Amino acid sequence: QVQLVEFGGGLVQPGGSLRLSCAASGGRFSMYDMGWYRQAPGNEGELVAGITISGDTRHADSLKGRFTISRANAKNTMYLQMNNLAPEDTAVYYCSAACIHYRSWGQGTQVTVSS
Repeated sequence: QVQLVEFGGGLVQPGGSLRLSCAASGGRFSMYDMGWYRQAPGNEGELVAGITISGDTRHADSLKGRFTISRANAKNTMYLQMNNLAPEDTAVYYCSAACIHYRSWGQGTQVTVSS
């Protein structure tokens, strides 16, 4: 099993930026597809972005290029760069590691965008 923990959430004004980090331990990081999900109160979770073991990325179309996912296998860490944040981005952000028959989740980090 792989354990995941998120860092970097907080309170930011509209138009600001944050970079989230997801640190992995207890597994071979390079063998997992990774992703960021978010969930706002009253809403179901949605995929923000994903990155495969080969480095291919996918971002939700609704983000309009504001978010960028990346990974540093040598550091067992995944990142989510978030720019031009809006109140609608307020949510708990979770990182996830997955293989064919396995998925692990972090505990999440709160991102609040408010003026």
